[in-house]
Amino acid sequence: MSSARALARLSKAFASQCSTSGAFAPSASATAWFVGESSPRIAPSIGRGFATSARAVDAIFRAPNPYRVARDAQQRRTGALAVKCGMTCDWDAWGARVPLTVLWIDACEVVSVKTAEKHGYDAVQVGYGSKKPKQITKAELGHFVKQGVGIKRALAEFRVSADGALDVGQSITAAHFIAGQYVDISGVTKGKGFQGPMKRWGFSGQPASHGNTKKHRAHGSIGQCQDPGRVFKGKKMAGRMGGRNRTVQSVWVYKIDADKNLVYVKGQIPGNAGTMVKIKDALRKAPKLGGDDGAPFPTRELGTASGVSVADPGPDPYIVDARDEA
Repeated sequence: MSSARALARLSKAFASQCSTSGAFAPSASATAWFVGESSPRIAPSIGRGFATSARAVDAIFRAPNPYRVARDAQQRRTGALAVKCGMTCDWDAWGARVPLTVLWIDACEVVSVKTAEKHGYDAVQVGYGSKKPKQITKAELGHFVKQGVGIKRALAEFRVSADGALDVGQSITAAHFIAGQYVDISGVTKGKGFQGPMKRWGFSGQPASHGNTKKHRAHGSIGQCQDPGRVFKGKKMAGRMGGRNRTVQSVWVYKIDADKNLVYVKGQIPGNAGTMVKIKDALRKAPKLGGDDGAPFPTRELGTASGVSVADPGPDPYIVDARDEA
């Protein structure tokens, strides 16, 4: 199919989609310019592989994802920055051992607020820790001075709903989260350096005998023949391992220590001890917001929470139900 015919077909599909979806209808002159009648040099310059069908137009007018629409419409509050202190364990009410990672929310407060009217979206920029003025650039120092907050060790931005914004200088403590909820935690994984394919990707390796010499841990063949005559991008090979941003979803919050600003989560999270991680409400298991039994929205006021709260472990795991035995 020639490029002119392809453009004409695409323009016709574009006009029909506009009329059926209720969007604006293109004028005749605009359609003619799009096809190339007013400028004959446009069509040949695009090439024959431009679009031989209306799939590109269908993608533009595709129905929105209902899951994403519902997620954007719901209330969203800011997250927090914390320091990974290490791992420990505890025993719940039933005597079951629970592996825990300890997170310390150190002087976390709101540094800047973005609104949809000015920036196009609603977000909250938070910072944690502290630094000396000589350890940051003049641009960073000017940003903190303009906002009227102290110098922070690191900054991060969290998307929020319009009613979830906070004032600049608002402190975010461990009481921002509640025991029993689920959170998503992001951090930089531990760097492992240059590693082979067996450790990096879990390859099984080559035979230990049968004539194999010094290739026991090698990956083996990495391509085909003269066709395609190259190695595909993304091929799993030896290389640098770790040191990448990763997110662990739906991590269970086991305990909250409001006095010491500690959050205990079940299991492991990415990063070395002493590194920064980002904590926010779980996307797949969003907590209930507001109310006496929900997470505080938009956050809990400073000094209104104290003590240690532990999540309900649920039913006794050591009691076997008769229905399970059947």
